[in-house]
Amino acid sequence: MSLYDDTLRLLSDLVRNACVNDYTPDSGHEHRNADTLCTFFQDTPVNIQRFEPHPGRVSVAFSVPGTDPQAEPLTLLGHTDVVPVDNAHWTVPPFGAEIRDGRIYGRGTVDMLFITAAMAAATREIARGNPLKGDLTFVALADEESRGGLGAGWLAQHQPTAFSWRNTLSETGGSHLPVHDGSDALVVVVGEKGAAQRRIHVVGDAGHGSTPFGRSSTLVTLGEVTRRLAAIEPPVSSSEIWQDYVRAFRFDADTEHALLAGTDPEAYQAFGPLAGYSHAMSRLTIAQTAIHAGGPINVLPSSGYVDLDIRPLPGQSQDDVDEILRAGLGDLADHVQIERLISEEATVSPSEGPLYQAILDTFQEFFPDVPVIPTLSAGGSDLRFARRLGGVGYGFALHHRERTLDHVFSELHSHDENLYLEDLDLTVRAYYSLVQRFLS
Repeated sequence: MSLYDDTLRLLSDLVRNACVNDYTPDSGHEHRNADTLCTFFQDTPVNIQRFEPHPGRVSVAFSVPGTDPQAEPLTLLGHTDVVPVDNAHWTVPPFGAEIRDGRIYGRGTVDMLFITAAMAAATREIARGNPLKGDLTFVALADEESRGGLGAGWLAQHQPTAFSWRNTLSETGGSHLPVHDGSDALVVVVGEKGAAQRRIHVVGDAGHGSTPFGRSSTLVTLGEVTRRLAAIEPPVSSSEIWQDYVRAFRFDADTEHALLAGTDPEAYQAFGPLAGYSHAMSRLTIAQTAIHAGGPINVLPSSGYVDLDIRPLPGQSQDDVDEILRAGLGDLADHVQIERLISEEATVSPSEGPLYQAILDTFQEFFPDVPVIPTLSAGGSDLRFARRLGGVGYGFALHHRERTLDHVFSELHSHDENLYLEDLDLTVRAYYSLVQRFLS
């Protein structure tokens, strides 16, 4: 069988194992995909390490030793869990791995089992051939969809020397930008925004609902808090990443200036279906995601809160976030409590260096003379743990010209999630080429 055939068969098995992570410790069941991968590597000369911080939450590392201990290593981080599905909205079995019209359907096909399968297949092919100079490790990780506490995060904290974090690849990258003049550009993910989840607590006067006069209303105060939060407009990024991203689209001069200056929110509409992502990439974002107050309809609540999903840019600290909130709340800032929930700094890797150059060279192999544009992920990935341990990490895959960045985004966690088979073929060939290029 060909490398592509092996990858497709493995991807189908990973999808059918239905390792659904519902964000509780007893979900995921990644031991199923771990077992499938161990079978895939059977009779292959690799070193295998198995990690199980919680029953069923299994991560596995498959290592191919190199011939030169001084050579740069490479580690491929592929997660094996998937998010839940709403069966009522699927027109195909979500874990059937059905192939129709050149696509494979199923939860996780895009996020990120096709990359995980490509990593595994490329690693096995390398292990069966002539040894390369540097060590190659493929790590099948649990719990990425729940921020990695039982996967990459646990390994980084409890087993940081089990394998190298120095040079890492993971999701996603390799899609195309819908450039304004019809030309092409490829995307490589060099970093991701941080997390600054906040809960803003408000207090008021308790009492009977029949006598509200003269009482401080928790709900009225909450309403004003949410209004002021919605009016906050964080400044646009001045980073080279944002500037190069905008210029890659080749907009007219006025649109480009408005986007770089951050003076006109309507200018983001020039990105079309990428408007939301582009806005998120350009600045700190504040999303109000939940509000809670009250109980019985005849009781004036004495407390309430609003939850905020805040995503800071690289270089913005948790203190910076709180300062932005307090400034936006104005005189209300002294009458609320700002509680920090999940708080993680943004991470970014340089757009240079040996691994980055290997990515550029691999892109050029498949798409000659197409420019490569560094981007930030608005969400999180396991690469942040590598960066925090001093390594570099990049999102890498490869899609055909028709698959623009917005197309890939539209499939993530979607109903009837599906992947074009030609993208699977491109990605596994690109991984095999990049590994050989970098480790040789």
